[in-house]
Amino acid sequence: MAPSNKFNVGIIGYGLSAKVFQIPFVALTESLVLHSIVQRSPSPGNSAPEDHPSVKHFTSIEPMLADPDVHVIIISTPPNTHFETARDALRNGKHVLVEKPFVPTSAQAEELAALAAEKKRVLCVYQNRRWDSDFLTVQKLIREGTLGRMVEFETHFDRFRLEKPTTWKGQLSMDQAGGVLYDLGTHLLDQVFVLFGMPTSVSAKFLDQREGRIVTGGSDESQQPDSIAAVLTYADTGLLVHVRISVVSVETKQPRFRIRGTKGSYQKTFLDPQEDQLRGGMAATDARFGKEDESRYGRLCYVTEDGKIEEKVYPTTEPETYIKIFEGFAKALETGNEDDIPVPASQAAKVLRIIEALRESAKTGRDVAP
Repeated sequence: MAPSNKFNVGIIGYGLSAKVFQIPFVALTESLVLHSIVQRSPSPGNSAPEDHPSVKHFTSIEPMLADPDVHVIIISTPPNTHFETARDALRNGKHVLVEKPFVPTSAQAEELAALAAEKKRVLCVYQNRRWDSDFLTVQKLIREGTLGRMVEFETHFDRFRLEKPTTWKGQLSMDQAGGVLYDLGTHLLDQVFVLFGMPTSVSAKFLDQREGRIVTGGSDESQQPDSIAAVLTYADTGLLVHVRISVVSVETKQPRFRIRGTKGSYQKTFLDPQEDQLRGGMAATDARFGKEDESRYGRLCYVTEDGKIEEKVYPTTEPETYIKIFEGFAKALETGNEDDIPVPASQAAKVLRIIEALRESAKTGRDVAP
């Protein structure tokens, strides 16, 4: 058993995600203690033992999983390793936080969720962009009824990237949870799921914009997409959700959200600043962290009481920041209550069902019910 209100954390993997998105936030979470790190091949300039000399270090996973002093495992390795690693951690009685993309299939997600319930362990997925300030702003607009009934929702993750990634994001196939649909699509689809739940049906076109081709998403490397155009239909309300990811978007202000409702419309450009700030070395304790410059605020068009349409700048919500997923995870560890898990595996499984339906649609050309 863990000491009262203190949980020792072991991190598997020592890449960007562990260094920038996990270890700093573990240090800021009162009930979490960095205990150990697995790095298979430390090297000068990229060495967990050098960076964190006061914690325990392993070069393989098994000794960490067997260590009774480790209560929590954070999995920060490529996604094709997530299922087996999470399964083994749960079997060894550990609580688990898994970096996104969670696992390749919804069946694997459901299996892990069932195993966590059987072992009475917390299993959480690191969908940090639920705490992007622009997304919190969208939630506020919808919750307060500012836009009226939603009729069209457009969400983007567009960039100008003509070179294919050399990391797992560009090397693993979709069958291994690699590629743009699992890397970036997981973020967008998770946010849509939080807002609207499961769609009635989906349709998708997969594109290789770098080469100028429509692709099917098949197992052959030539059929792997770098860009996505998808539509999620919510038949009960008449809502269409457009999910768009592009690597050939020559813009100084990349689109993020475009939302239309019966009372108003909201447009937002630019991504949430937290990732760039962390990559640039800003500490999560910095007073500027997560805050967006006023020049990046979105624009709200709305219908006045006398029926006119007016427009104004709409401030981005004050940031809650990515610390919230760690605070929520820590609370779930303390209570053991699934309702306290910030991103339960059962929700991630539903998002994976949407992904699987999009893959089927891109392959067959049909609308598919997830």
